[in-house]
Amino acid sequence: MAHQTNRADYRSLFLSLSVSVLLLIAGTYQIEALNTQIIFLRLLWPLVRLMIFITIGLLIGQIIEATGWTRTFAVLARPLFRFGNLGNQCSAAFTTAFFSGVTANAMLLDFFKEGKITRRQLFLSNFVNQLPAFFLHLPTTFFIVIPLTGLAGVLYFLITFVAVILRTILLLIYGHFHLSHAAAESANEAHQVLKIKVQKVAGIWSQIKSRLPRRIARITVYVVPIYTLVFVLNAMGIFKLLREGLADYVIATFMPMESLSVIVLSFASEFTSGFAAAGALLDAGVLTIKQTVSALLIGNILAFPVRVLRHQLPRYIGIFSPKMGTQILLIGQGFRITSIIFVGIIYYYAG
Repeated sequence: MAHQTNRADYRSLFLSLSVSVLLLIAGTYQIEALNTQIIFLRLLWPLVRLMIFITIGLLIGQIIEATGWTRTFAVLARPLFRFGNLGNQCSAAFTTAFFSGVTANAMLLDFFKEGKITRRQLFLSNFVNQLPAFFLHLPTTFFIVIPLTGLAGVLYFLITFVAVILRTILLLIYGHFHLSHAAAESANEAHQVLKIKVQKVAGIWSQIKSRLPRRIARITVYVVPIYTLVFVLNAMGIFKLLREGLADYVIATFMPMESLSVIVLSFASEFTSGFAAAGALLDAGVLTIKQTVSALLIGNILAFPVRVLRHQLPRYIGIFSPKMGTQILLIGQGFRITSIIFVGIIYYYAG
């Protein structure tokens, strides 16, 4: 039975790669700007790098699960997750998310498939993991943004931080009243009993060797064609049209200031250039601090469809399933955007 499953997985992988190659060939014939160098630098190398990081994340998750480290990790966030009726497994994934979001998601999926957590616990835990994700990317972004935008950058980070804290608290409160406390406790007990057995290194390696290749194959089936399709659409200029349309609509509707379009457009297209444009206009006295912060928040929100399609959707669909991955991503991003808008409005009228 397992042998038949492996053969089916690899047949799907072959079909997926074939579709990806056909998409790329069609794009090459239709788009004059595409050449071998661009394909390598903007598609093949980023795709290889993405799969390497996903593989490392899956491997770490397998090691953490097989060696029983989940119980140790769970201790760090246990009080919060006990309040939210999410249990030790979700607590361990939350702690792991401070180091790797891919690993945390892979752990959640494994826990769900093994019956240790429910579907609602998986969804809720993934949404709560946006808090460690904020800190995971903070060192990279903070020291780029602050020199460019100064106080406006500090306020921008403060607003996004308050937003992630607010939605984390609300999600845990929801879990406290809507998730089964008994189910979380029984899952905890089963998990603790399971981890009393210490596996030998040979047993751990055997478990990883039997499960990891199959998991990677299943993820690759979705990641490669979606990533290739997004690459071709981007080369056709679809995302540029989307960014410009969204930015023009927002500027004309909400903030009719011609100078703000520079920030919104550049922020939506490339992270650093948006903050550089904001800092330049702020230093020139064209924008006030409040206007700069508002423009950066709008840019963050406008970047949502582009960021999701180009970067996050392939990972979520690959790790989970097309249906579940899309649901988790869209609902989670919906919570994120709503909280940023809510806190941003309070800042705009109270600041």
